[in-house]
Amino acid sequence: MPEKPASSDVASQLSTIRDFLRWALSEFRAAKVVHGHGTTSATDEAAFLILEALHLPVDDINPWLDARLLDAEKHRLANLIRTRIDTRLPAAYLVKRAYIHGMPFFVDERVIVPRSYIGELMFSGIFGGDEAPLIEDVANVTSVLDLCTGSGCLAIIAAGIFPGAEVDAADLSADALEVARINIDDHDVADRVNLLQGDLFEAVEGRTYDLIISNPPYVAGGEVEAFPPEYVHEPVMAHLGGEDGLDLVRRILAVAADHLNPGGGLLCEIGTGRERLVDDYPQLDFLWLDTEESEGEVFWITREQLLEAGIA
Repeated sequence: MPEKPASSDVASQLSTIRDFLRWALSEFRAAKVVHGHGTTSATDEAAFLILEALHLPVDDINPWLDARLLDAEKHRLANLIRTRIDTRLPAAYLVKRAYIHGMPFFVDERVIVPRSYIGELMFSGIFGGDEAPLIEDVANVTSVLDLCTGSGCLAIIAAGIFPGAEVDAADLSADALEVARINIDDHDVADRVNLLQGDLFEAVEGRTYDLIISNPPYVAGGEVEAFPPEYVHEPVMAHLGGEDGLDLVRRILAVAADHLNPGGGLLCEIGTGRERLVDDYPQLDFLWLDTEESEGEVFWITREQLLEAGIA
């Protein structure tokens, strides 16, 4: 098998963004790079990596395809693309950036790359307005908890959607909270988002909220063991949810009502465990919320439903 050309050789032979997009796409496919950290295809990931590295808007590469690159830019792109293949680090880690609905967040290996369906749902109209299926009047929400906050992205989004709310962002990982602090400062919400460390609700003992959002670890043990290299780079504690993936979800449901104010609710992401969860809790009438890319992976349940079912 012929040796791959060095990054310096590649940089000398390519000229435009279109050239680098084509080369990255070919290399990603040949190496069978796995996608799923904010992008779902080789084309999308190559475009994201190129645009972010060049400090260009990441929503559309087409206006820039024929732009010629400086030598320094070409070398940077060639090195990044080669590093993506050789190390299998997700692109978001290489450029220290991820996006949710266009909002930028700093990320590194201390946190899972943010890609929660809850973030998409929060921008889709489930809160605020007459047609909102969960909460019509955002002014009624004065306290929010983001449980298992990770990079802090959902807490920051919540602070924007509920301008009158104080937001607590809790996580067991001290490393994750360091990253969340960077994002909270970057988005200028340090006066409204509080970081708390602890194991689930132990971090907020005695506190109650109008809304709890949570994207907890929910991957089954066997699936974690079979992870492709890209996912192995993420903190295992951010993925591992026990043998069937639902250990933390069950713990959250067991005491969520104790931390919800009257009329409050829990919005929780659980991955592909819907059938198991429904079997475990036949007395609960979960409201399942779908997105463009997911079906039955996020549920909503109210304090009153939990209490009526005797789960508290």
